[in-house]
Amino acid sequence: MPTVSAHVALTLAQHIDHVFGVMGNGNAYFLDAIETQTDATFTAVRHEQGSVVAADAHFRASGRIAAATTTYGAGFTNTITSLAEAVQAHVPLVLVVGDEPTSGPRPWDVDQIALASAVGARTYTTGRADAAATTVIAIEHALTYRVPVVLAIPYDVAALEAGPVPEAPAPRIPAPLAPRGEFAGGMLDEIAAALAGAERPFLLAGRGAWLAGASEALGALADATGALTASSALGRGVFPDNRYDLGVTGGFGADGAMELVRQADVAVVFGASLNQFTMRFGELFAPGTRVFQIDVAPTATHPHVGGFVRADARVAAEALVERLRNSGESAPEAGDVPSADTAAVRISGVVAEAWRETVDIAAARAYPEGEALAPDGRLDPRSAARRIAELLPEDRVVVSDGGHFIGWANMYWPVAAPDRMMMVGTAFQSIGQGWPSVVGATRARPETTVVLTSGDGGGLMAIPDLESAVRAAGGHGMAVIWNDAAYGAEVNLYGLKGLAEGPMLIPQVDFAAFGEAVGAEGVVVRTLDDLERLASWASEDPASRRFLVLDLRISGKVIAPYQQEIIRVNS
Repeated sequence: MPTVSAHVALTLAQHIDHVFGVMGNGNAYFLDAIETQTDATFTAVRHEQGSVVAADAHFRASGRIAAATTTYGAGFTNTITSLAEAVQAHVPLVLVVGDEPTSGPRPWDVDQIALASAVGARTYTTGRADAAATTVIAIEHALTYRVPVVLAIPYDVAALEAGPVPEAPAPRIPAPLAPRGEFAGGMLDEIAAALAGAERPFLLAGRGAWLAGASEALGALADATGALTASSALGRGVFPDNRYDLGVTGGFGADGAMELVRQADVAVVFGASLNQFTMRFGELFAPGTRVFQIDVAPTATHPHVGGFVRADARVAAEALVERLRNSGESAPEAGDVPSADTAAVRISGVVAEAWRETVDIAAARAYPEGEALAPDGRLDPRSAARRIAELLPEDRVVVSDGGHFIGWANMYWPVAAPDRMMMVGTAFQSIGQGWPSVVGATRARPETTVVLTSGDGGGLMAIPDLESAVRAAGGHGMAVIWNDAAYGAEVNLYGLKGLAEGPMLIPQVDFAAFGEAVGAEGVVVRTLDDLERLASWASEDPASRRFLVLDLRISGKVIAPYQQEIIRVNS
């Protein structure tokens, strides 16, 4: 007869096709059922933190919920940082764990429910009679509230026979949040009127807009208003037409692009939290800009917002397009007067040239090229990033660890859509999430090349899952390690203040050798010419090439612009 663990596994596998984890006493029966009784794919990682990170990255790359699993006690406590990251990044996943027996805790047990609650994750505990139903409830909670949940199986319940697996209802997914009430409708009217009357309209979208499926509607709204567009770091590529897109806002943005944003007279923000980095610490918009926000958050998320509508980004964008069309103040129909694509919009009945057609977008988006080598003789990360961008496969997914280096990929490596650039760890300001991110991303997008960008600090912190990344991705994966022999962010923030730099430094580590040790190809990159191996690697068949580790010996003296902003604010 099926066990309680089999009830969980069989029910979970109806809704989740990938499980990531480390086997132990507490989840042995669950993993046996996953392997022998379901079609779900289990991928082992080498550290429990990596199980949650991989499930997190899988969702960000695919939009499909995944599961993580660990044992109880030390196995569970190892997941806390990655669980906190998933909570703060609003990533739904299910963490299946063993737990203390129903008879009470043993010396090695901890209060797992309290620990999960402390970082914002809800725990559901299975019993002998309700395992299938509890599993569905956990999945529904994760999807409804966009958070990770913990599904606990007590140790003395896991192997109990539970009878035939009952049919459980499918998880209920809430409908997109529509604007409600006269105030919301009136505010949408006001936003539509502001956009129609704007001389320099600007649209900003974040990851929330992508999750809402708002790309097409936002593209239509940009065309209807002649607006320039841009995204938050996690929303990069959300607008379908990049001809008028300024790229990423905030510290990752190009100086020319950010100057254009400050010229906007009306700005509408969709599905972006407007955190301090996106807002350039309050200086993204000029004082006279009218800023509106549309988000599923209960209230506006920044004091510069002058008008707020709580709604799904797609629903609201479609409503704004409809209002503009009905008012006759949007781009004229083809055959009437020139369309938005030929640089005309109708404002108060007058055809005027769209702002976006009067500016040099390409020049505004340009970043500094950098030098071949920095004054200290090590690689200039800007020139290395620019050259890598020229050589990377076009069909790529970029996963990023946290650290000073995050500016380089975000500035120089464009991606096609938000699900192709993921920064796992930044919501919780953590490092060491990079290697297992490759595992989740490559299982979600096996046909693409998954590119990890990581620093030496974070790379060492998660080094057990270098093996997992190489094993999972094979020739479809590669890593760029920005190796400055230091915790670069700390050197920039505190070394410059005169604090002792000894604790901020890392002995020079050979990541190329680390990669070779677990079956990857490792290349130490000291000059731009050393990157030619990436050019030949990219042309090889992924089925026959090895995972590639590029160990970039970069200068720590070149400070990323976003970090310069942080230094300025904290000085």
